[in-house]
Amino acid sequence: MNLVHLIGTINSESKLHELPNGRRLVKLTLYTEESYLDHHGNKKFRKNWHNIAAWGRWVQVLKECGSVGTKVAIEGRLVSCFFQHNGSKHMKTEIEINDLIIL
Repeated sequence: MNLVHLIGTINSESKLHELPNGRRLVKLTLYTEESYLDHHGNKKFRKNWHNIAAWGRWVQVLKECGSVGTKVAIEGRLVSCFFQHNGSKHMKTEIEINDLIIL
């Protein structure tokens, strides 16, 4: 099963991509925060950054309501792809949105 749930904050402006077949795609960055105790027992916070991709109806929702600083809950799946850049092979992993709630 490939299922991801995140609650976080949008950290980048949505970038709209129009594909040759007419489909539209929005990409953005989301960060989540988690707390932990350091070795002295002090509470610390750590941010994790996530690349997000949205298709279909979520394109318009994110263009209208997905500004930087907006808190969202996302349900999605991990999607990875390999590509060549300057002769080196790279891998990119994104979270593709299945469902979204603006908080």
